[in-house]
Amino acid sequence: MDWNVRSAARRMVARVSCLALLTAACSADPETAAGGAGGGGGTGGAGGSSQPEASSSSASAGSTAISAGSTGGAGAGGDAPAGSGGSAGSSGGPSGSGGAGSGGAGGAGPLQDITIWIAGDSTVASGQTPCPTGWGGQFAALFDERVTVVNSAVGGRSVRTWLYNVKTTMDSAGECELERDSSGEPVLQSRWVQMLDGMKRGDTLFIQFGINDGSSTCDRHVGLNAFKSSYGMMARAAEERGAQPVFVTPVSAISCNGSTARGTRGGYVTATHEAGKEYGVPVIDLHELSIALYNTLGFCPVPGGDVSATTSGPVGEFFCDDHTHFSRSGAVQIAKLMAGAVRDQKLGLAAYLE
Repeated sequence: MDWNVRSAARRMVARVSCLALLTAACSADPETAAGGAGGGGGTGGAGGSSQPEASSSSASAGSTAISAGSTGGAGAGGDAPAGSGGSAGSSGGPSGSGGAGSGGAGGAGPLQDITIWIAGDSTVASGQTPCPTGWGGQFAALFDERVTVVNSAVGGRSVRTWLYNVKTTMDSAGECELERDSSGEPVLQSRWVQMLDGMKRGDTLFIQFGINDGSSTCDRHVGLNAFKSSYGMMARAAEERGAQPVFVTPVSAISCNGSTARGTRGGYVTATHEAGKEYGVPVIDLHELSIALYNTLGFCPVPGGDVSATTSGPVGEFFCDDHTHFSRSGAVQIAKLMAGAVRDQKLGLAAYLE
């Protein structure tokens, strides 16, 4: 084949490659491709022409740059496929021997429907109207319609009485004994089993205990090490199902040093933070956030020294008949603290907030 024929053949291949790239860019689903906006051009390097890479969600980059050249000079940037994780892709311009340009990161596609799962005690439980009720019962209203909240918090529970069937006897290590099945495994509460059966990729699990766990007697007593290992077990189970666990420090009761609110949950706050570091799980410090809220609202000193059924004013409206449990209006404000922390910590769940 003489030089003129070879040259014509190369030009024909280049035209076909260009047409293929343009057709692929134009045929992308507009809704899905919109998620790919943000694919950027990069600098071209040496190499032959390449085809656009496929992405996990099949979304194309927002723009495609094509570079032609007969001698293979630097090619202007390629396109990046948009994936749900926004991973970068690269593809080259269809130049005869021109370089491939590196693409920018793609954007995320449409958000999926998810479930928020909540494990906790009475300060989290949906409870009764108007009293007592926990923040978990007020959480759903802060998210859009793609979110379902399953609040499995139960009053009076420590993390281990929420998870297991616990005996009233203590073992030699100072922990309450667990009921075990014929194979020696701890007997799980049905609420945890049902939660795990329904949990899926993209969901979030919030865990808040540490108020009843400090009991000196069984069945509620949980030592700090057992407390942390229980959190770790729950976190790993959630992660195995593709869900994001989030540890929450126990919300503070209202207690005052003069005109200043002070913390009330002791070592379980520290243990929650330690568990977060040990297991690589984000921690929302609701204990500290609640204390700051009480100070902002001027709750201290509490009229009469403690909250009772006859306490009036802002403190009486926020709490029920004690210093621990919330009225509905108080629970709403605690739920808003949680939502604010989700946003401030840039958790993935923040995309669903109203």
